[in-house]
Amino acid sequence: MATTVLDSIVAGVLDDLAERERRTPRGVLEDSVLARPPALDAEAELRRPGLSLIAEVKRASPSKGALSDIPDPAALASAYAAGGATAVSVLTEGRRFGGSLDDLDAVRAAVTVPVLRKDFLVTDYQLWEARAHGADLVLLIVAALDDATLGRLLARAGELGMTALVEVHDEDETQRALDLGATVIGVNARDLRTLEVRPETFSRLRPLIPDGCVTVAESGIADADDAARYAAQGADAVLVGEALVRTGDPRGAAAALVAAGALEQQP
Repeated sequence: MATTVLDSIVAGVLDDLAERERRTPRGVLEDSVLARPPALDAEAELRRPGLSLIAEVKRASPSKGALSDIPDPAALASAYAAGGATAVSVLTEGRRFGGSLDDLDAVRAAVTVPVLRKDFLVTDYQLWEARAHGADLVLLIVAALDDATLGRLLARAGELGMTALVEVHDEDETQRALDLGATVIGVNARDLRTLEVRPETFSRLRPLIPDGCVTVAESGIADADDAARYAAQGADAVLVGEALVRTGDPRGAAAALVAAGALEQQP
């Protein structure tokens, strides 16, 4: 079977993870978690009325290359929060996205809203790592995980008090996520195996997701019109990175996305 983009990203993540595990034993992470206050209830925040915005600190991507220098991720995150973002997502993968756990630390210290560690999480160690660095949410990508691993990571995230944003991009992955008890489902219009974006993915998969779940639209959201369109299709939240890091006014851009979604959801 041919190696996909996702396969190569996960392979790099595992190489980097092995080095971090050598430097920081899991016991050290567990002590750090015990010393932290409990995680914020991110799922409850995402369930509030209106369209929630998960605004992303994102330096680069495999599909677009460098997006923004972001010399001060804390300032960017603070601008997002001031603009009404429900949560801030922080890319921590280094090779393809230019992120780090240092970015997560800086953002966690700067904002009081929930923080998402967005990475390619495939081991329990990474969940302990996420909580030790202050994450309230973690991303679990169904395409990167078999059922046994996804079920185990979902359970571990819950034990650590974190909300799992479980990402899907087709019908089979959606059913797998639901069967394993996921309650916050991210529908990614980008297929991480090929990097192709299909804007119709959300409208196709949304009817498969029970209304009791939180549904998040991901990828390809360029402006307020896109946010309004997803809200009209039943999105509870949108996750936006590129469009926000490239704007000269992250606070205003965040506010515009939130306002557009809220207007669309009015009866």
